[in-house]
Amino acid sequence: MNKVESVVGQEVGVEWTPEEKNSIPPRYGCQILLENTTVEAAKDPSFPSDAYLIWYEVDGRESIDLCRTSKRSNLFDLYYDKFGPGSIKKIDFGYGRINPKLWGYKQSEKKKKK
Repeated sequence: MNKVESVVGQEVGVEWTPEEKNSIPPRYGCQILLENTTVEAAKDPSFPSDAYLIWYEVDGRESIDLCRTSKRSNLFDLYYDKFGPGSIKKIDFGYGRINPKLWGYKQSEKKKKK
């Protein structure tokens, strides 16, 4: 895992750790669906419609993540705090078509009547 120096002078990893992924939703209201992905993989319409693609660059390496959030400003704050100023290149709409309320919903099994 590559290390970079963050805004506060601490070294942080380029990839998201499981602890960071668990702390993101309460702090920023974001959920990372795909990390270090390609646009072709993110074009899957089975993702929710409130997902955004974010392009960022760290140590000359450009990456794309697919994140779910209600406001773009929360997404910007998350990546700015993690990677520092100048790292965010672009934030664009994702290609998901599923209603955010229904995404991830699993229908319960129906029991057979006797």
